[in-house]
Amino acid sequence: MSICQELAAVRKAAEMTQDQLAVACGLTRMSVQRAETGVVDPKLSSVVEMARALGMELMLVPSALRFEVQCFVQSGGKVLGQPPGVGAPLSIVDVLSQR
Repeated sequence: MSICQELAAVRKAAEMTQDQLAVACGLTRMSVQRAETGVVDPKLSSVVEMARALGMELMLVPSALRFEVQCFVQSGGKVLGQPPGVGAPLSIVDVLSQR
């Protein structure tokens, strides 16, 4: 799913119309509609404004770190520091969970 399709899903879940999103982020309704359907490849600045209007913040991640960042996010932030077994000190999550 593309980032614009993800934003469309968030918009719909928030029960916001394309027109409402367009007004909130300073775009035309047609621009929002064309971005969501993939007719155009919007500028990054437009995607950032759409995300912010939906209460989201985009984060650009180097592709070499994508898997680790995705795991971190999916774990709810409980994967901190180095993987076990490499001699790294315990993460704060590990320390607090031992109490």
